[in-house]
Amino acid sequence: MPTPARNSRASSVQIQEPRTRSPLHPPSPIAFKEQQGRPPPTAQQTIAGKLFRNLFKGLLFSQLTLISLLVIVLTIRGLILASSHHFHPKKWYPPLLASVAVSGVASLAWQCIFIYNPPRAVRATFWLSPILTCSVGILLVLIGTAVDAGVGAVFVLFAITQSLYGCWITTRLEYTDKILSLSTAFPPARTREVTTLSIFISVVYSGFLVTGIGGATSTRTNLDLLFISVILIGLAWTMQVLKNAQQVAISRARYVNFAHGEDMDAWSALLVTVKHLTGSICIGSTLVPITVLIRGSIRSVNLMSGSSDEVMYSGADCFSTLANKMVTCGNRWGFVHVGTYDKGFVEASSDTWKKFRSHNGSLCFLSAVSVGAVSSLTAGIWVLLVHKDYAFEVTLYAFIIGYFVGRVGLAWLQACVLAYYVAYSEDPQNIRFDGTIPQRIQRFQMLRAHRDNREHEVGRDRQESDESP
Repeated sequence: MPTPARNSRASSVQIQEPRTRSPLHPPSPIAFKEQQGRPPPTAQQTIAGKLFRNLFKGLLFSQLTLISLLVIVLTIRGLILASSHHFHPKKWYPPLLASVAVSGVASLAWQCIFIYNPPRAVRATFWLSPILTCSVGILLVLIGTAVDAGVGAVFVLFAITQSLYGCWITTRLEYTDKILSLSTAFPPARTREVTTLSIFISVVYSGFLVTGIGGATSTRTNLDLLFISVILIGLAWTMQVLKNAQQVAISRARYVNFAHGEDMDAWSALLVTVKHLTGSICIGSTLVPITVLIRGSIRSVNLMSGSSDEVMYSGADCFSTLANKMVTCGNRWGFVHVGTYDKGFVEASSDTWKKFRSHNGSLCFLSAVSVGAVSSLTAGIWVLLVHKDYAFEVTLYAFIIGYFVGRVGLAWLQACVLAYYVAYSEDPQNIRFDGTIPQRIQRFQMLRAHRDNREHEVGRDRQESDESP
């Protein structure tokens, strides 16, 4: 993959060793095992671990088969019964299918911006995401019904939250720019091919599922609502697996470069990942979203625990302990060790979490929200002009699909950042790393010490005022 021009700044900061082996840097076990086509297991794998990996791998292929059959049946049934139920396929399908294609194009465009100019891409993300999300909310309000207006208000509130968050992290953007430039300066060879293929698969698969959703929408029975829910859940999990497979492969190749100074082809890493690590990826694709959801909910409860209602929130500390335990067993950092050392996902998550604490990946999330909003606006405006009754559902479907396609498109970016942090945590003295992370850690330590001193002074002043007559 050719090195973009914007990476010249990063290459001047990060020390890149020649890709030659020396006595001080012996051949890595990863590179040696790569010749044999399989990552090296670092510990004896338990029978239970192998069983769970095979179980989840079987679940993946089973759900792909069953959902594909369901989509085919629903599509055929919908086309046959469309006229009797006053369903208009020519007005329902084109806007949504077009939005799926737009999500793919937007995802490709977004990653190109990140490749050639990370600082501008970061700032564009925090500007565009709230604007586009608010636009979707306004579109839903314009549809006219009470339900549409309520959901539109939620989107507007979400946009305001994004804006406030963007203002809050303004001081961190410089560090974000530098980390992105360092971690993505020299992506593995054929990374662009892997990413493009992943986006293409996600777009084609999403378009295929759209036909089934349309078939279920044509009759609109309670059972059809269940079918649509099953299809959307299958879409979400499959997209997670696709994203994480790409993430494991690219993070593995990038980790080898950071830790050992050796190059690894992203395409070869992907083939090994799909062949040997699908089970662990499926487990991680299940645990990480659940952990993120529960941890986010508990954080919200903890924010509310400052309320005077001590009875309601007396369990906040207990919930916080539970959340910390869950994130130890299931976090996105574990995907790096899954690809590099062939570990089970839980073991990999635990090992990486011991070395450092989590770093929020809001940039990729907001970028995917932007792609989802572009997709949603494409479908929503189109269907609002041709058939207003379909506007609400088509807009929401387009947003969900666009979001997941966006996450797949930017998985390589997150993989590079994860590999950079994990490689640094394992060998901070490695000459391939500059002082960016140590300086950041030192700054956090200074801020924490300053905060502790202030809290101590406030407590002492309060104690003195209580003791004075």
